[in-house]
Amino acid sequence: MGQIIALVDIAFNLLIWLIIARAILSFVNHNPYQPIIRFIYDVTEPIMKPFRRLMPTAGGIDFSPIIAILAVQLVRMLVLDILSRIHF
Repeated sequence: MGQIIALVDIAFNLLIWLIIARAILSFVNHNPYQPIIRFIYDVTEPIMKPFRRLMPTAGGIDFSPIIAILAVQLVRMLVLDILSRIHF
């Protein structure tokens, strides 16, 4: 069971780092068709899109990555807590 919890924790950490990478990419000139960048966008877009609709940009700054990371952290804590309570 501990291995499943560790794997889920790693997946959430990876997702958070991909959101951070996407936020950094918004500040630099990049090729959106490059496979690694395309992967980052494909993985993070389903998470970022709802928050982007809720949060208007303030002075050209997109705060949706911060809100998305907070939401992912909340879901991470809930999922890990549920998994730790399950006894097989």
